[in-house]
Amino acid sequence: MIPSGLPGVATASGEHGAELAGGDGELAVTDPGRSFGEEGGLLTYGGYLRLTELLALASPQSDPPAHDELLFITVHQVYELWFTQMLFELTAAREAMTEGATWRARHLLRRVHAIERLLVAQVEILETMTPQDFLEFRSGLAPASGFQSVQYRELEFLSGVKDRAFIARFRSLTQAERDRLLRRLAEPSLWDAFVALLGSRGLATGSDQEIIASLKTVAHDRAAHDDVWQLAEDLVTHDELAGQWRARHVAMVERQIGTKSGTGGSTGAPYLRKRVPLRYYPLLWELRDHL
Repeated sequence: MIPSGLPGVATASGEHGAELAGGDGELAVTDPGRSFGEEGGLLTYGGYLRLTELLALASPQSDPPAHDELLFITVHQVYELWFTQMLFELTAAREAMTEGATWRARHLLRRVHAIERLLVAQVEILETMTPQDFLEFRSGLAPASGFQSVQYRELEFLSGVKDRAFIARFRSLTQAERDRLLRRLAEPSLWDAFVALLGSRGLATGSDQEIIASLKTVAHDRAAHDDVWQLAEDLVTHDELAGQWRARHVAMVERQIGTKSGTGGSTGAPYLRKRVPLRYYPLLWELRDHL
């Protein structure tokens, strides 16, 4: 779908401001103050999306060329683009919780859920690459590794799992990347914002036991606390989908390289397998034992 205001969107008149134009199915936009079709050259679809620069970034390195390297690069670049969007939405969701706007936090978390489901499904595309295909260019990746994804680590820190030791394990961090990770470590996480929200509702949050007791109050008094309950469920969904991606990812890695070491020097699939049970919000899961 092409956004209104970009080339390819026809101009038509109509009292409602937008209608389908002719038989081509394009959206016609009415703006009395502008004539979109007469602004040629000021902005193009490719210029708005910076497509020349964007498409040039998928640049295979193997020599001789390996057919599936472009697929490998494209999938991982798309992951990083979605990580950028998730960081943007989760940061906004945290701020919404801080402001008490639970409805907005839930809206943004549901958008993140949709992205996370897409990320899980995207693994299937990588699995169209056979182990033999991957081996054609895998050795050229070293010492690069998905472990070095700064944005993925930011997502974990922002979600609530903070581990300063990861910074020391990264190879060749730029100062800007190091600063981003340190900022995520220092700033409140989604869990911090949620606990603060509980406190703002007069619920005790001084210890894990108090938080569990407060969550039980929320769960058993939906009339008074339904927005908080629903928000907690959205955090659980975020946690669950992140776990699904880790599990799907490690299965793909095992399918491609078995238990070989990772190109970045990690133990590969065995390391990833250990991280599958990771949970961002263990108290929200433990709550189920008390209901």
